[in-house]
Amino acid sequence: MRTLAFSALAALAAIASAQPQYPPGYGPNPSLPEPAKQLIPVMNVAPTAPWQDDAKPVAAQGFTVTAYARGLDHPRWIYVLPNGDVLVAETNAPPKPEDGKGIKGAIMKHEMKKAGSAGKSANRITLLRDVDANGQARTREVFLTSLNSPFGMALIDKDLYIADSDALMRFPYQDGATSITAAGSKVIDLPAGPINHHWTKNVIASPDGKFLYVTVGSNSNAGDNGLDKEEGRAAIWRVERATGKSRLFATGLRNPNGMGWEPQTKALWTVVNERDELGNELVPDYLTSVKDGAFYGWPFSYYGQHVDRRVKPQREDMVAKAVIPDYAIGAHTASLGMAFYEAKSFPASYQGGVFIGQHGSWNRNPFSGYKVVYVPFAEGKPAGPPVDFLTGFLTSDGKAQGRPVGVAVDKTGALLVADDVGNTVWRVTATGR
Repeated sequence: MRTLAFSALAALAAIASAQPQYPPGYGPNPSLPEPAKQLIPVMNVAPTAPWQDDAKPVAAQGFTVTAYARGLDHPRWIYVLPNGDVLVAETNAPPKPEDGKGIKGAIMKHEMKKAGSAGKSANRITLLRDVDANGQARTREVFLTSLNSPFGMALIDKDLYIADSDALMRFPYQDGATSITAAGSKVIDLPAGPINHHWTKNVIASPDGKFLYVTVGSNSNAGDNGLDKEEGRAAIWRVERATGKSRLFATGLRNPNGMGWEPQTKALWTVVNERDELGNELVPDYLTSVKDGAFYGWPFSYYGQHVDRRVKPQREDMVAKAVIPDYAIGAHTASLGMAFYEAKSFPASYQGGVFIGQHGSWNRNPFSGYKVVYVPFAEGKPAGPPVDFLTGFLTSDGKAQGRPVGVAVDKTGALLVADDVGNTVWRVTATGR
């Protein structure tokens, strides 16, 4: 009996040791602490100190990073056209006269300026073409101007869709063109207005090209501007291309940004920035599949049925229907960009999963984010802890040389990373490829 008991315990120990070990605040079943009451929110912004000379981020072992394009103006998002041309949205927040009024708002604006996020928007999309022997773009052209804080981009046939901060726009596109001078047409208005707190809007096309999916972030941290100001926000919209008809596809997503179609299941996935001012470890940002008609909790609850007592009025009915996200990716990491890796240039251990650009915390001590991570997938779901892929954005004394945002896979299989503080698009390749 003792032998059998010992064998059983040994087997259980072996099973436990074989389970993936996730850092706190990460993984499919993160343990969440009790919320911390904060009379004065934590402010810990990394001041900007952009890359000097030939300095650059540090890639994972077996990879090489080069500056694909330097000297850009706040590059935030990247889109790769079918012919291999790379579009870069050089953009910043539009005027938001009602956002962050009062003492707290003044402090927030000061801290965002410190973080390099308060400049005037270039309102421009730049085209980068080909790669020279040094890993840099051979061609750089101003592709599209006269936009309103552009962010997401999607091409279907000869229609190029741009998600401005207040509208989804459509422009005519010809293959190989290095600029668009034709006026665009508005597809639909997007929630904006004088607050427009989370202003970035992303757009992705369905695999069959019939629909567009557009992200719209919340107008506050946790409903603090009034729930009437959140109409149509904290959501992903679906737009029918043929008719322009739109509807809410999924709601309760505080600030969704990156989107992608999982290669095996073809399900839509997104990364979401969760709420602040509940402590260093709350609330984890997350990566999740997106179900039609699902509600993900914001603002009434987080990570399923964890109630946010700050929100008034309380809604027990909404809390009860909140969907638990698939995978936590760390509190306050500001995970924005995501790209599934379907190319073959990287080693097998980096194929099929998703790269995530973590812009970095401004309200956590110590810092979190400020890197690009890779989450492995198996059978259509995350299958292990995140792996640091591109780091070195923070100096040893806590200054931000760069902050990664959008990520995309180019036509050769290299990973492109938009760095809006370093004003650079980085290109990461497997060494020797």
